[in-house]
Amino acid sequence: MEYAIKTSPESLGNPNADWEDSRWSGAETLEITHYKWQDSGHHPPTQARIIYDDDFIATIFRVEDQFVQAVARNFGDPVSQDSCVEFFVSPFAMGETNAYFNFEINCGGTLLLRRCSSLKERTWGRENAMLAETDADLVSIAHTLPNRIEEEITEAITWAVEFHVPFELFAKYFVDLPRPSAGTEWKGNLYKCASGSHPHWGSWAPIELLDPSFHAPEFFQPLRFG
Repeated sequence: MEYAIKTSPESLGNPNADWEDSRWSGAETLEITHYKWQDSGHHPPTQARIIYDDDFIATIFRVEDQFVQAVARNFGDPVSQDSCVEFFVSPFAMGETNAYFNFEINCGGTLLLRRCSSLKERTWGRENAMLAETDADLVSIAHTLPNRIEEEITEAITWAVEFHVPFELFAKYFVDLPRPSAGTEWKGNLYKCASGSHPHWGSWAPIELLDPSFHAPEFFQPLRFG
């Protein structure tokens, strides 16, 4: 499987979490459908799109969810325990190094972001560095739900998160990285998860591991810039 990252038809500007925005009109839509591990059975339909311009790569998620909660307060808090979407992306082609960023954002827009350098992250050996909060501030985020949802929303609800990441952030943490252009190949995977009353762990590309872990770059798939 492969995803084609299209160029934005206009300058990306600021995110607004609007799935119908004209900037996304030409983007391919992918779906998170692989729920390999035993869970609550709650598998919310989740779609995502990725586009780019000269300065940013942008991602938007749209989730038809239920049992929604967001209690993480600060950058680096364990947002994957909330209603959360994630984009793990390596700015290297298939067969090259597996170093990657893990963008984890709950439905209220709280971000966790590390530069992961090896499979040791799977065993939670925290030698992989959390980015400085000043670096994370370069990531622009928009979301349709409140920042915090203390009491779980139990009825069906649709929410979206959009975030823009400057290529300069990749260049800072991945040395000598060229800015992508048409034909450039990166790799990655996208996820939907929660650990509340209805835990679930879904992915775009399947992960052939016995225990739940998204930190599995060996299962990343090509992301090709158009």
